[in-house]
Amino acid sequence: MTEFNTGFDLAAVLPGGPAHGALRGVVVLDITRVVAGPFCSMMLADLGATVIKIENPKDPDYAREFPPLLTSPEGEAFSAFFAQYNRNKLGMTLDLSRPEGKDLLRTLVSRADVLVENFRGGTMDKLGVGYRELRKVNPRLIYTAISGYGQTGPYRRKPAYDNSAQATGGLWSMNGFPDRPPVRVGTIIGDLSATLYAVIGTLAALRHAERTGEGQLVDISQQDSVLSLTENAVVSHTVEGKVPAPLGNEHPFVKPYELYPCRDGFVFFGGYTDKFWRLTCEMFGEPELAADPEIDTMAKRFTPEVYERRVRPLLHRWFADRAKLELEELAGDLVPLSAVKDIGEVIADPQIQARDMVVDVEYPDFGPLRMVGTPVKLDVTPARPRGLAPRVGEHTDQMLRAFADLSEEHIRALRESGVV
Repeated sequence: MTEFNTGFDLAAVLPGGPAHGALRGVVVLDITRVVAGPFCSMMLADLGATVIKIENPKDPDYAREFPPLLTSPEGEAFSAFFAQYNRNKLGMTLDLSRPEGKDLLRTLVSRADVLVENFRGGTMDKLGVGYRELRKVNPRLIYTAISGYGQTGPYRRKPAYDNSAQATGGLWSMNGFPDRPPVRVGTIIGDLSATLYAVIGTLAALRHAERTGEGQLVDISQQDSVLSLTENAVVSHTVEGKVPAPLGNEHPFVKPYELYPCRDGFVFFGGYTDKFWRLTCEMFGEPELAADPEIDTMAKRFTPEVYERRVRPLLHRWFADRAKLELEELAGDLVPLSAVKDIGEVIADPQIQARDMVVDVEYPDFGPLRMVGTPVKLDVTPARPRGLAPRVGEHTDQMLRAFADLSEEHIRALRESGVV
């Protein structure tokens, strides 16, 4: 059964609570909204942590209104977007602008291991409940802050979205096709990469706290996270003075390594090594091409003129009359060739199904929901990505009784005054 670090038994309050996983016993306070913060705490919840999502009773997480929406027979709507990033959490409300709300947060912090927030840098300090204040309550606290530009530097107070990070982190300028305007990455890569670094930092800080009893600030910037994804762009500039430009689907020097058309769509083919090139030539019934002196080595095939004149036309000829799944089957385990699949094809993909990367959850009043699973696979303490996302403040009363030993009258008074 899950326990708070004070020895509190969660199952006594919520029978059937999330007592499982590698992070069993870790308590996380989730003061986040939209994606980067909620996704971070959701991953910790999937791995077994007890996560308490704290929302402003007057202004809850506005991702609750994001499409697509599930609808109950009575017409009530519930966001599937919100559900995917807030599963496996308990829900309570707390107005941190009120003195009573700040006091209750301090009580929660005294019994928690981790707090995750994703406000603009300095926002929690302005409220009087930033890291420096909360560490006085609990020196073991891991305080994970995710923001557009981090907690330090001249941009720390600037508002930011995912596109802000893609723009200022360099990725946007590199993405797209030559001679056209740059193109943003087609998903919220700034949010999602920051999430992953936040989880890594939180787990590292937890390990340190276990050894020393010392908590710390985990400061994650979306801009930093995006910059780290730009591959060799930084060293290309610092060493050779190059400024990477959009290359479309090509690699800056590895060839063949890009998108190729086929009968019913596109495939990625990356058979650029001498071994893979030889196997590809054999696979398409032209083994003699592997020994052709103009294209028999990787270095020769990397030459742009040779690639465009000899290699690319060969690949177009081999692929053009075959379907993408036919090509995948032909390549099998021999060479790196992958069909470019839309999300419907991905959901039906046997590998995705075998890895439980799409999971089914039944929502009372709303029916079934299929959502993305967890990519972290542990064989002894497997993650459980099937829990429900809470309604606004669904577990407030239980949490106030459990953490603060509040009476029913006190809880009622807090509700009437709007603190919760």
